[in-house]
Amino acid sequence: MPLTTLDPQKLSVTYRQGVTATHPVIGRKYTLTHSDETAELFLFVDYQFAIDQIGPMRDEVFAEWLHKDGVYMLYVYVFVGNEQIEKSIQAIRYTIFKKEMPLALQAIRYGDQMFFNSYPLLDSTPIFVHFHSNDPNFHTIEYFGTPSMYAQPFYGSSKTG
Repeated sequence: MPLTTLDPQKLSVTYRQGVTATHPVIGRKYTLTHSDETAELFLFVDYQFAIDQIGPMRDEVFAEWLHKDGVYMLYVYVFVGNEQIEKSIQAIRYTIFKKEMPLALQAIRYGDQMFFNSYPLLDSTPIFVHFHSNDPNFHTIEYFGTPSMYAQPFYGSSKTG
């Protein structure tokens, strides 16, 4: 159960470059960013990661649908740190990403709900989160359940653009 619950009124969803609310599956990529000032979340659904949305803090969440060995999965990537970022800062980033990941997954699941309604079997696929770091303590791949775990009954609707 997520510590923070998604406020659908603070989520904006943008489909780009021919991606629709229901197509494609493979090739579908998500970029989730946020505003520290307003607490708004911005979900971009595209054939490519929305690198034009990467901020200086590098706190965006990337995700994509993969199909390996006959199994679909939602694979998520976050940048924890590299040689230019001190280990103590990487530890803080890692902790924050782990704590906030359920909210990010709620935003993806809710923001792309027509997609999940069109492909209900994908709700039971595994989610793996790849924490990228040059430090082996923070460079991990962790199982985060299935999309259905992040499907909550919300009141109101998301903004789409």
